[in-house]
Amino acid sequence: QIKNSFESNLELALKDYNVTADPHSEAVDTIQRTLHCCGVQNYSDWERTEYFSQRGIPSSCCKSQNDCSEDDLKDPNKAQLKVFVNGCFFLVTSTMESKMSVVAGISFGIACFQLIGIILSCCLSRYITNNQYEMV
Repeated sequence: QIKNSFESNLELALKDYNVTADPHSEAVDTIQRTLHCCGVQNYSDWERTEYFSQRGIPSSCCKSQNDCSEDDLKDPNKAQLKVFVNGCFFLVTSTMESKMSVVAGISFGIACFQLIGIILSCCLSRYITNNQYEMV
């Protein structure tokens, strides 16, 4: 369910992509630059967006920023050689799954500390209660 939700949100972010300071657009650019990917399933996902009809594929998909002109990005055949062809959905989900053991370990460690805190607070409460009866 998380994967389906992420995929639909990523598709929506591509559809609404623009160059302004929109947080969703910045997130798409960051994902594409960091993971060296383009689009949801592959770079051709951009062809179905309004942004592509105006400016082509975003420059965040380029393998090399120096060798990527706007004309190349508007032509899907030329762009195939200049941009990352793999989609971001598979890369993001596989990265998350590979890091899941680390997240689970940290969560388990925090839960253990919380459990120790609960046990110690119960012991302290019991000790305080026993001492009050002895004082009276």
